[in-house]
Amino acid sequence: MVSLWGSKNGDDRSGSGERTPPDGEASERGAGRRHEHHDREPDEHTRLLPPQPHGQYLTPDDPAVSPYNLWSVRALRYFTVIFLVISFLWWVLLLVSIFISPPMMHSRGSGYFDFSYTTLTTGMLLIILLFFATPSKAAQVACLVLAVLLLVDMIIILAVPRIRVEEGWVGISSVVFATLMAIWTVLTDRVVAWGKREEEERLTGREETRRTLREWLAVMISTILMFVLIIVVVLMSAVLILRARDASLAPPGERYYVDGDKYQVHVYCEGKDTDDQGNRVPTVFVEGGEGPVEDGLVPFAANALANGTISRYCYWDRPGFGWSDNAPSPMSAGMAADALSEALARAGERGPWVLVSAGVGSAYSRVFSSRQGREVKGLMLIDGLHEDLLYRIANPGRGFMLWARGIISPLGLDRLSGALFKGRTREDRVYGKSAYQGGRYLKAKLQENLVANSLTKNELASARHIQSKKTPLVVVSSGIEVKRDSEWERKQRDLSQITRNLLAWEVVNGAPHEVWRTLEGRQLMEKRLGELVKA
Repeated sequence: MVSLWGSKNGDDRSGSGERTPPDGEASERGAGRRHEHHDREPDEHTRLLPPQPHGQYLTPDDPAVSPYNLWSVRALRYFTVIFLVISFLWWVLLLVSIFISPPMMHSRGSGYFDFSYTTLTTGMLLIILLFFATPSKAAQVACLVLAVLLLVDMIIILAVPRIRVEEGWVGISSVVFATLMAIWTVLTDRVVAWGKREEEERLTGREETRRTLREWLAVMISTILMFVLIIVVVLMSAVLILRARDASLAPPGERYYVDGDKYQVHVYCEGKDTDDQGNRVPTVFVEGGEGPVEDGLVPFAANALANGTISRYCYWDRPGFGWSDNAPSPMSAGMAADALSEALARAGERGPWVLVSAGVGSAYSRVFSSRQGREVKGLMLIDGLHEDLLYRIANPGRGFMLWARGIISPLGLDRLSGALFKGRTREDRVYGKSAYQGGRYLKAKLQENLVANSLTKNELASARHIQSKKTPLVVVSSGIEVKRDSEWERKQRDLSQITRNLLAWEVVNGAPHEVWRTLEGRQLMEKRLGELVKA
């Protein structure tokens, strides 16, 4: 009998002549369709995981529930790895350029800021990769703040002409890359968060709002590291503001390009180079010692000019000091002497010269004197450094400390505290008591350290043989240093014999290494300087 609603098994269809295929035939057709589906080439619509039976979901802890299932998330990770490799290679190149300048990569500034920005970029990308699968709102906010701060830094560097020149294309590209990578980390974190949510809803049926202890630790560590980077960028931004302020301090003299127009040095001259009869008189050229010359011998020379002891004086800032740019590495005393000769020629300054130098500056003056020949009419060495003692400033430990201080100099820990709490002015930072805290000064001293006991020592050995033996010579030594160090006393005596025309060797009792800091030292130096000029 036929049921009112048809057969239970569906074998007979009411009102139709269709026949239900046997079970075996249906199975063959279904298998054929599945076979056809598997033979199809995979595309962007192909599922990475087999479809789950209706009503059955994975648990949130299942490893299959991962944002890496999405090709967009995997692509972001691959690109982030590529950017990290590029950043690391650039970091290595900048590290090498601190010690020796590759072609076309010389920065007229210290080079420490571009190194810091690249270090920051590398750290930022490394953090985002380590915690790639655990995005968080805190990390996104931190990355966004980093991007804004780096954008401000980029604007400052590009807007202030002096900073833009010092950083050059290397520094500008470093900060631009850092800014772009900060924006990239924000984008990456948001996309991963979206992908994580999508996969949770698809595979577990809902978005997972809970986190495991391991995930909470990952979020906490990544957030802390990001906020450390924010503090670093805030300090660097503050130092950039100080640099912009210092750039407004105009040099008293002029800057001149040297060494194939790679960098500029500052030269200043004051006074008359002729007497009342129109005859040329010697110009006293002042070479600084361990620090900027403006904070050392320049006040002494200006006082001698005011007293009528001399008629004219000039000075320069060695590369990296005062208003002068940093030179490419390496930089020896002979290279500096060549740069000085070129700068004086471009400035239209010519001898005769009476050279006055102190400390390590005596090495530069001696090389310059040997190369100027008869144009040098006198030498005054004030507690000068002997070539046999150059190993003291070439000490590897000292070099490492100079490098380390240079690396952290963009943070401005001492410069910022000096400006905020000690009233340090832009004059103090450019050429005064705080100049030693700047990156350019530290880079110059590191360059000095690297070649002191090799290139510079060889140049001084040659200068001793080339130096005219008729040149009048005055040696002024620190009484404190002579009494404290017997080797220093022997070398001061040897310096008094570099020519055969020694006018005087004076030891000023109670005077420190910077002899002019005492009244007796200044008076004695001015007296002997007058004798050199008249000689």
